[in-house]
Formats: sequence, structure tokens, C-alpha cells
Amino acid sequence: MAFEPLPRVKESFRRITRQLEPPPRWLFGAGPSNVSPRVLQAMSTPTVGPLDPAFLPLVRETQDLLRYLFQTSNRFTLPISGTGSAAMEAAIANLVEPGDVVLVLVNGYFGERLCEVLRRYGADVRRLERPWGQVFSLQEIQAGLVDHRPAILALVHAETSTGAEQPLAEIGPLCRRYDALLVVDAVSSLGGVPLFTDEWAIDVVYGASQHCLSCPPGIAPLTMNERALDKVRRRQVPLSTWYFDTALLAQYWDPEIQSYHHTIPVNLLYALREALRMVAEEGLVERWQRHRTNAELLWLGLEDMRLECHVASPHRLATLTAVRVPEVVNGPAVVRFLLEHYNIEIADGLGTLKGRVWRMGLMGYNSRASNVMLLLKTLEDALRQARA
Repeated sequence: MAFEPLPRVKESFRRITRQLEPPPRWLFGAGPSNVSPRVLQAMSTPTVGPLDPAFLPLVRETQDLLRYLFQTSNRFTLPISGTGSAAMEAAIANLVEPGDVVLVLVNGYFGERLCEVLRRYGADVRRLERPWGQVFSLQEIQAGLVDHRPAILALVHAETSTGAEQPLAEIGPLCRRYDALLVVDAVSSLGGVPLFTDEWAIDVVYGASQHCLSCPPGIAPLTMNERALDKVRRRQVPLSTWYFDTALLAQYWDPEIQSYHHTIPVNLLYALREALRMVAEEGLVERWQRHRTNAELLWLGLEDMRLECHVASPHRLATLTAVRVPEVVNGPAVVRFLLEHYNIEIADGLGTLKGRVWRMGLMGYNSRASNVMLLLKTLEDALRQARA
């Protein structure tokens, strides 16, 4: 019997086989950010096998660069093959056993998401809550640790839905006092604002490639210290994940073992390595200061336009600013206008802030004074059109 392929639908086939030409967007939203030309060039170099002798040194170099980024000496420091959400799930899948009490600080959309993922892995989720855009005091966190005695405290360092930055420096030592592991979501802060994994006694941190590192999405930094790995080793319930099993991942990323686990996205690792090289060339302190300086320039411009930031200045995130939409303005219409007329992407609010704020990101490669001026000028035009 002869088999024939399905017939092509002429119009739709012509449409889907046209040359790929995405519009030249300025990505000033909540992520991704524009990718550096150096990173794009690195990503386009020839693919090799994941166990190729020429590739393995790049693996080790990437790990060393990630340790610098995280400010850690953790042996288990590697990129997860997946987005920041994959790194989050890898951490939770390994650490959490059914019935573990996990206390989550919830002050935005991504704190809520942590709760949801934890519930799916059987955690007994307890919540401390603050209004979206506010942060938690050390006293509130200590009271939560006393009341709930959690095995894990989980929080979002940079709440991308609100533009709030949770102070971290004293939380890790507090968790040690109450025998809790500290897990930190640094997706929108890693590489853009100060983060000292070891000095601040953070047990687990995960991030993403597409925010402050200005690398394509799909490969996500994760670091876990020995306290965290010891909890994984002492599990009573077997892991329900194979892909994210830290023991298997460690064997692949360990230069002395290099046991095949999965085919990592080779060209994305090239991209990540180049992005991390750019971090090291600039220096973390200088990079953090650049993000802060350009954020403050944005805040001054917004103030001159009589626009109000959603988060009070002491806890305002330097990599992403949430701006309150004036009552007389249609927020989503301004987002559409910037995209259609200027190829500029800013983000609408999420969850309870949908339609109430604009989220403006200045991350990594995009954090430049010229971009701040461009964003302010075009936003002024969009507002003028919205009020006309």
C-alpha cells in the first residue's frame, strides 16, 4: 500500500514557510530583555556534542562564572536546561517531601506561583502575606518562623509583578537559627542587584538567563549548598522527577565524572557563557551600580511626568519599575501604542495589578541612559495620545 503525505493547504503553508522576520522590538517589559550582539554571535557558533572533549571545558568555565555571579563556592552550581520556572521546579522537586512545612512570603504574583508549585509536590504550604508592592520586615519573618517551624522558607527576591525588592541580608542567619532552609527566587534580580549567596547564608538560589543576563530564555542558573543537598540525600520518599534529579545532574556537571544525563542545549550554553563573561568583564559591583543609576534616572523622569511608582523608594527594584496608571488613562492602550508606533514593549500588570500598573524593565544590555531617555520620550507621546 502506498502512503501519501497530507495535502498542503496552500495559503496556510505559504504563510508558515515564509522567511522568519520578527519585528525589531525594544524589550523594556518584565523580560526577556534584548540579547547582546556578543551573546547572539556566541550562540551561532557550531554545535558540538554535550560530551565532546572541546565542550567539557566550556561546561566547567560556565560553572566557575556562575559561582562568581551567585557569589558562592557551592559545588552544585549549574544551569538547568529550561527556563527560570524549570530551575524553580528543580529546587522544589528535590527539596520538598510530602508533608514538609514550607513557609512562603507572598507579596505578589510569583510568590503565589511558588505556593502553587509547592502544593503540587505535597508541601504543607503556610503563608505570610503583605499587600502587593510591600516587603516583609525581619520581625514578621521571625514571627512566622516561630509560629510555623518550617523546614523551608521560600521567597521572591525581586517580585517581577510589583517591582519590589525584598531585603535579604539578615534572613539567612535567621533561618539557620530556626533550622529552616532558605530558598530564593532571583529570576529578575540575578546579575542586576546585589546578591551574596554565601555571605547572606542562602541555601538555594535560582535565576533565569533572559532578564539581567540578556541571554535568550531556556537555560536557568541554580545553586544549592551542602545544607540543601543534605536534605535531598536524607529524603524518605523517592524523587518523582528524573530530569531534575540533583544527584544525576551533579554527575554530569562534575568534571571528574561527566556521566551523560541529557542533551543540554549546547548553543544556549555558549550564549550563557558569553553573557557571564560580560558580567565578569564589567564587574558585579559596577554592573549593580549601572542598573541602579539608570533606574534612578527613570524614576526622576517619571516624577517629572507626574507619574507615581507603585513601590516606595527604599524597596524599589532597580531592574524593574511598576508605574501606576493614572485614573484617566487606559493602561493597556498605552502598552499597545508603544508597541505599534515605536516597537517598544512594556508590560501590563499581573493578577490584582492588571490594568493598574505598567511594568518597565531596564535589565542587563538594556540598562543604558540612552534607553531611559527613549522610554521616557515615547511614553510621554503615548500618554499625550491617550489623553487626547
